[in-house]
Parts: sequence; C-alpha cells; structure tokens
Amino acid sequence: MAITSVEPIAVRLPMKKPVVMAGEEVRAADNVLVRIASDDDTVGWGEAAAAPTMTGETIESMMAAVKRLAPAIIGRDGADIDGARAAMEAPLYGNNAAKAAIEIALHDLAGRASQKPAHALLGKKKRARIPLLGIIAGGDYAGDLDDAATKKADGFTAFKIKVGVDTAQKDAQRTRDICKILGDDMLISSDANQGFSLEEAVDYVKACQRSGLDFFEQPVMSRDLDGMAKIAAAANGIAIGADEGIHSLDDIRRHQEHGVRGVSLKCIKLGGMHGVVEAAILCETLGMSVNLACKTGESSIACAAAVHIASVIPQIAWAFSMTNGGLKDDVTSAPPNGVRGIVAAIDRPGLGIDVDEDRVRRYRLA
Repeated sequence: MAITSVEPIAVRLPMKKPVVMAGEEVRAADNVLVRIASDDDTVGWGEAAAAPTMTGETIESMMAAVKRLAPAIIGRDGADIDGARAAMEAPLYGNNAAKAAIEIALHDLAGRASQKPAHALLGKKKRARIPLLGIIAGGDYAGDLDDAATKKADGFTAFKIKVGVDTAQKDAQRTRDICKILGDDMLISSDANQGFSLEEAVDYVKACQRSGLDFFEQPVMSRDLDGMAKIAAAANGIAIGADEGIHSLDDIRRHQEHGVRGVSLKCIKLGGMHGVVEAAILCETLGMSVNLACKTGESSIACAAAVHIASVIPQIAWAFSMTNGGLKDDVTSAPPNGVRGIVAAIDRPGLGIDVDEDRVRRYRLA
C-alpha cells in the first residue's frame, strides 16, 4: 500500500454559538484537513485547527507546511507510520499541528487498510467509556449558570469554566456560583488561557479556595514557569494545570518541577496521536493528571482521533474535552457524540468515521 497523494484542504466550519475565552472569541472554526490516498484506493483523513496563540500555526502556514512535507510521505508504505513520522522531521522543524494532521490521516489510512481501529495501532485498549468535560464558555454570567445547570442535568460530571475574560474577582464570583450549582462529587476546573497576570491569578485562586474548584489551567503566559510555581504555592489544594505551555516531553518535566500537577494534551501541540500517547505515559510516571483535549472547533476527524487516544492512555483523571459538538455542521453525517457525559470508544476500522466529501467542498476555503 503505497501513498500516492497528500492533499491539504483549508475549511471554515460554522459554530452553533461563539466560544469566549481569554484573548479569543471563536465564531467559526478555521481548520486544515489532510486527505491521504494510496494505490489501492484507500483514503485516510486527518485534521488540525489553526491556533496561532497556542502552536503559532495558522491556516496559511499549515497549508504550506503540509505541501512541503508531502514529498517526504508520497511513495512510502502507508502502514509504516513510524517511518513517516521520522521522514517528516528532516524537511521541516516544528510545525507540530501540520504534522499532526498528516499523522492522524496515516492512522486512519493504515487502520482502514488493516481493518483495525486506530487505537489498536497505538496500544492496548484500556477503557470503553470515556468521561467528557463540559465546557462553560459563553462569556455571559447568567448564560453560563444556565449552561452549567443544563450540562449537569444532561449527565456531565466533569466541567471546565473559561475565565480570564473579566476581572479576577468577577471571574472568581462566577466560578463560585457555578460550583454551587454543580454541587459535590463533580470534577470542576477553570481555564484562563494565559489571560491573567500573576497577581490576578493569585487573587483568583485564593478567592476560589473551598469553592469546589479542583484544578486551574494555564493561569499565566506559557513561558512563565516561575509564575506557575507561585500560583501553585498559593492555591491551597487547587491543582494547577498547564496547556499552552506543553509542546514536548521536556515541557511536561519542567512544569512538574514548578508545581504543576496536571497537563492538557492535544495532538496539535505534540505532533499527533503517538506524541500524545507518549506524553500521557510520561505523565503517569510523574504522577501528573491528564486532561485530553481537542482544540475548540475541531471536527469529528480530530475528535475521533482523540477518542482513540483516550481508549489506550493510562489515565484521564481530568477528563476529555471533545469539541465537535460545538459545530453547527460537521464533515460527517454520523459524528462521535457523548451520551450522558460519556463517549464510547470507537472500534470501527481507522478513525471509525466516514468523511462526507460534499460537506468538505461546501466549507472549503478558496
């Protein structure tokens, strides 16, 4: 099974409603899909979201990167994913999101060709039911309280509140009020997306103590490890997590040394499915909690890849953020969806979803 083509496709997918977070309001999802075909007519699909504040990559840069990497992939055995990953390193440094989109497509291709689910190419399946993290990110106080109550009634037991969108004290009050609505026996987190200064983050975490908040993600800029350590020292039982600061195994180790107790792992930051599994294994070794996450606005392609990852990694103590439910329309008519706050593992070949190429054409950017 030789690879014959590697095609990047830029799409803009409509959102049901805007997602408001520090420094960003996502009204439409700008993503790059990758379609890989082989000489036996097998097709695999991958995806990565543009995330300039997280990965430094845009639609334009990912399109250019995939085109530059394609000659290193074309002609290779589609089943040799490790070889393809190695072949992508020499032509282009970094560009982890573009490489992730290619690597996800390779897992889909190889899985379909071998009639194995993608998770079987990553490791031993450890779970069939995966807890989902309900995202509360409307940027509106009353709306966020209603959203929290609705998600609780729908069966969610894990939640993430987007903060850093107002003053530290107002965000803390909103967090405390949401925690009251959610009650005990829930996993409750907040995520500032680097939106606070050190002083604001310390004020926020002190104001949220004994509220029921379990962990506080990426309070300050990703490079500010000393700031993360100071916030962790002030947190008094609230765990501090990292997201935008995690792009490698060394980043995980450095954050752990600065008091960080868990990380959010994404394919676009770590170069694909294999990189996330490797990072999750390291987190287990270091005693760090894992939140597995898709980028806001990623479609069922990237979300299905993450479901396969979730099936095999050692633990997901901080739950799983699957984002395709926020889209008004998707690239498949049968997206993976959660029921009562749980998504089931996928055991169909490859990613286990069928991409509708008419939908892809509908949302393709010129």
